[in-house]
Amino acid sequence: MANEPDTLVVGGTGLIGRWLTAELLAQGRSVAVTIRGGPARGDELRTWLCEHGIDTHALTVITADLTQPELGLAPGDQDQLGSVRDVFNVAGVYRFGLGRDEARQANVDGALNVLRWAGTRPHLRRLVHISGYRVGMDEAVPFPDSEEELSKLYRRYGAYEASKREAHAAVQATAAQEAIPLTVVNPATVIGHSVTGEAGQYIGLADMVEKLWNGRLPALAGTRRTFIPVVTVDHLARFLAAVPEHDQEPYRAHWVLDDATPDLPDLIALLAQHLGVRAPRLVVPTGLVRRLPRALTKLDPETLPFLSDDRYDTSSADALGLSHPPVQDALRRWADRLVAERFGRAQPPLNGALHAISGTQTYLAGDRITPEYVLLHGLPLNAEAWQGVLPELDGTALIADLPGLGRSSPSPSPRSADWLTELLAPVQTRPVLIGHSAGTAPALRYAHAHPERVAGLVLVSPYFLQRRPRWHLRTPALVGPVLRTASPQRLAKLLLGSAATDIPALNEAVAQLRRPGVARRTARWLDRAQRRTERAELQALLATCPVPIRIITGELDPLTHDVVAAVVTTIPGAGHNPQLTHPAQVAAAARMAVQIG
Repeated sequence: MANEPDTLVVGGTGLIGRWLTAELLAQGRSVAVTIRGGPARGDELRTWLCEHGIDTHALTVITADLTQPELGLAPGDQDQLGSVRDVFNVAGVYRFGLGRDEARQANVDGALNVLRWAGTRPHLRRLVHISGYRVGMDEAVPFPDSEEELSKLYRRYGAYEASKREAHAAVQATAAQEAIPLTVVNPATVIGHSVTGEAGQYIGLADMVEKLWNGRLPALAGTRRTFIPVVTVDHLARFLAAVPEHDQEPYRAHWVLDDATPDLPDLIALLAQHLGVRAPRLVVPTGLVRRLPRALTKLDPETLPFLSDDRYDTSSADALGLSHPPVQDALRRWADRLVAERFGRAQPPLNGALHAISGTQTYLAGDRITPEYVLLHGLPLNAEAWQGVLPELDGTALIADLPGLGRSSPSPSPRSADWLTELLAPVQTRPVLIGHSAGTAPALRYAHAHPERVAGLVLVSPYFLQRRPRWHLRTPALVGPVLRTASPQRLAKLLLGSAATDIPALNEAVAQLRRPGVARRTARWLDRAQRRTERAELQALLATCPVPIRIITGELDPLTHDVVAAVVTTIPGAGHNPQLTHPAQVAAAARMAVQIG
């Protein structure tokens, strides 16, 4: 081992653990972390740290098992950790629906094993144990307690919360008996990084945000004063890192939460406004919710104890002098990240966010100031349709979901000309505009109106130069339900002529089409785009457009109109969506856009 670690983070690959490890390393500490699952988990942690700009030379990764005495450490690892002064136990299982034995083994037995192991360190300064903000609010749990009382505890709270309460009592009592200096940190609901929104955890409040986003949150449980406080993961990491230097008493406990967190109905209303969705107006008392069938409420009973009006004493935490970042901004950025990651189901090519553009909450990702390319998707896709193209381009890019489509909310304007003008107002470069299918219309209109701001125009499968679809695909009442219920296989058949589902953009499109209103708005876009007057107008704009134009079309979806005002690239074997099936060829043609004309 090149370094003699002065700090051990138990559970360094979890949400809190990796951010704490990053904070400690950034402060120049020599850090060891325990992992389970083999060397690959350690490699994942190192990769994550490097991606976040953290030097890992002072990091040591050790395999351990919290459920075993002495943490299951090999003798050599025991010796190598003899220099550890500070131990942070941020391990455990955070999941609803746990069995009692599983929860106790990880959260109670594991916590005691860490405590007793820490007590054997010859230079121990402090053990910092993570608990929860609801722990300790009610009558203290005795330790040890009778089986009868423990059974009542687990029935009342569920396995996860009960195990945290039992662990709190066990760690506190054992530390006092064995004279181990202990700080218990009780964090609120941990949300994403205050700047990037990144978290990587999708249960609890995140699950409520997902239901809100997908239109499945008709009511809130609790009262108008229900308080689910939050703390950003970077603030919590800074706080934890500061504890061993600050706390001197044998035992300390801190509640770490942002008192400025809005009450739950106001918090949800804030996020609903930001996400461009409708907030629930009805608040149902928790007592009534408990009596209703779970199939009706869609609520896990283990979440109900968190729906409380209680407030918390944060004075001891405030004494460390660390100020919280603005909570409303942090909540918005966290919600953006949840949406971008599709609540843990996807990793988008760029970290997007929602921005107010011309009266609509618009999902944007990429470089908004100096992009060399701006890409607008077609129907029924969203900006993720460019996933394969982006890495092949030779410059930075800005992608966006069109108004009312994908993740963007509807626009009050019937056309998108004002939207695109406002979207590109901050841009300081002259980018190439790339539009696919329906996205070719706003791109062409903008280039015609603002030629001085556009280096070139690339139209991929411009629908107004191609055969109109059959009548039933131009009828919103028929198309909307088809899109809303389409599977990835069905969507692949519609868009690609095959049942291929290995294209991430198709899964992303299916997820967005099932959100309230998106399929209906997509069908209306399709109907408007196929009107003869619309097509004639765009054909006239193309003939007189003052910027260089390249048209990309698939061999299987040819143009039906002669084009003299643009260079045409035909991709062999491609259909209407070459950006999905032949992204490298699309990017190669796009790169040539500024060389023509």
